[in-house]
Amino acid sequence: MSLEFIGYIGNNNSSEIIPRSGPILDINHVETVAKAHENSGFDRALLAFHSDLPDALQVAQHVAHVTERLNVFIAQRPGFTAPTVFARQFATLDHLTKGRVSLNVITGGDQAELVHDGNTVADKDERYARTSEFLDVVRAEWTSEKPFDYDGKYYQVKGGFSQIKPYQPDGIPVFIAGASDPAIEVAGRHADVFALWGETYEEVRKVIARVRAASAKNGRPSPRFSLSFRPIIADTEEKAWAKADAILERARALQEKTGFKRAENGPPNEGSKRLLALAAQGARLDKRLWTGIANLTGARGNSTSLVGTPEQVAEAFLDYYELGVDIFLIRGFDPLIDAVEYGRELIPLTRKLVAERQQAKVAAE
Repeated sequence: MSLEFIGYIGNNNSSEIIPRSGPILDINHVETVAKAHENSGFDRALLAFHSDLPDALQVAQHVAHVTERLNVFIAQRPGFTAPTVFARQFATLDHLTKGRVSLNVITGGDQAELVHDGNTVADKDERYARTSEFLDVVRAEWTSEKPFDYDGKYYQVKGGFSQIKPYQPDGIPVFIAGASDPAIEVAGRHADVFALWGETYEEVRKVIARVRAASAKNGRPSPRFSLSFRPIIADTEEKAWAKADAILERARALQEKTGFKRAENGPPNEGSKRLLALAAQGARLDKRLWTGIANLTGARGNSTSLVGTPEQVAEAFLDYYELGVDIFLIRGFDPLIDAVEYGRELIPLTRKLVAERQQAKVAAE
């Protein structure tokens, strides 16, 4: 299996421990972090989606303009743009960037946030059904050599056709995330890559098996698997755990200052519920999985960490690689500094370990 690293480009310099001080769309920050990711050996960088954030598609276009090799990994929600229009937007950007586009499909688990954009489909199972139809139409626009019709519950198309197709022969990679049964079913039908938040080895093994079974049921090969972490590294293990403790205290202090409160009824999405269930088992799990920030924040998004020296965290990545994960989305709590730090040691060390493991397997055959 190949190995890839995905980073994260925020719209400004902020995180759980850094309050935003500049504009909501800080162009200098976006450009600086984008170039840092490219120079640090990342393959892709995520541009996130939220109902009150700057438009990720346009920010991604600028990131692609100021970089040469970095793939822009664009989060988008089905249901708010017509799939035919959406398909042409992505195919166009794919040509402008010579194939440096990938799609992160975010169906959305929080109806209270989704209605900010006018979402009227309240039932989560229905939202995933809509996502499946959406991707049916997008794929048809990307691949059909003649006009097509589509008659679904949520989308109806008559004579749909796009003259522009994705730049690469194998198309634009589609990542699908989600921990619920409906999410797994959609992934089995559409995912090129299935994305998970960082969990224990055992939980990752179980999810991978579920997704592979769903893919097989749809007559498709298994997708690749991506895993998201917030690595915390230092030159000794003791210093790394001390760094984690300091991050937790800074995050707690910032929450108290901003008046942050966890949702009284728990998180609305299955992924966050899973991370909180892990946090309930303890702050430290497996070899070096840390749930401190997930527990503090109510597991809002990617919030679990691997803690240790670069060599130790690289070894943990190798463990997940052996389970079938070959893409790692990593972002730190200090966006620019951590991206550079990951590129200095963690990324090359992991690539080295994986290459050695692959060579050993070939030699043993």
